[in-house]
Amino acid sequence: MSHIAHTHPRLSIAAGLGLISGFASAILTPDISLTTKCLIAWNVGVWIYLGLIMLRTFRTNAEDVERISLIEDENARQVLFTVCIAALASLAAITLELAGSKEMTTDARAMHYAFTGFTIVGSWLVTGVIFSLHYARLFYTWKGKEPALRFADGELHPDYWDFLYFSFTLSVAVQTSDVGVATQGLRKTVLAQCLIGFVFNTAILGFSINIAAGLFD
Repeated sequence: MSHIAHTHPRLSIAAGLGLISGFASAILTPDISLTTKCLIAWNVGVWIYLGLIMLRTFRTNAEDVERISLIEDENARQVLFTVCIAALASLAAITLELAGSKEMTTDARAMHYAFTGFTIVGSWLVTGVIFSLHYARLFYTWKGKEPALRFADGELHPDYWDFLYFSFTLSVAVQTSDVGVATQGLRKTVLAQCLIGFVFNTAILGFSINIAAGLFD
């Protein structure tokens, strides 16, 4: 844990604040379900992390991205795996939340749907962001003669915006964009993101239909 706190301080801060908010919700609102408390903690952690990452994205250039990627290399796979599993688990928690909304009043149900929608968006965004950081690490730690990702304009020193573009194209379209993938490690990562993206896109469609039906019920 100390290594992760050192190599991924923003993730550690967000996770810590998320846990604190989860415990606070358990104390201040003991009547809400355990699932809701967990989702509150997840949302706080996710949105704080997204905010911190976006601040870093605006402030860093390609040289900073390379330096940070080398620092984050030590625990990168564990972080990617953990965040993705947590994001997928949040989808299961949302299913439980929606199942319990049928007995609520109209106003309470609308608030419930807004909360679940907020959770879905956060989980989808954090998955795309964590993959973009992983692509940056794989790109800048690659020792081959040719770049691991081949951007259409020939960019050899991409920054976070380039990796976000690549990652969220996969999240939205579940296919590669105009960026060439030149290594097996990257192809495996792209495949994993496409599979997770398919799960998210299917879940979002299902939840949208469920919420729409509930609003008109």
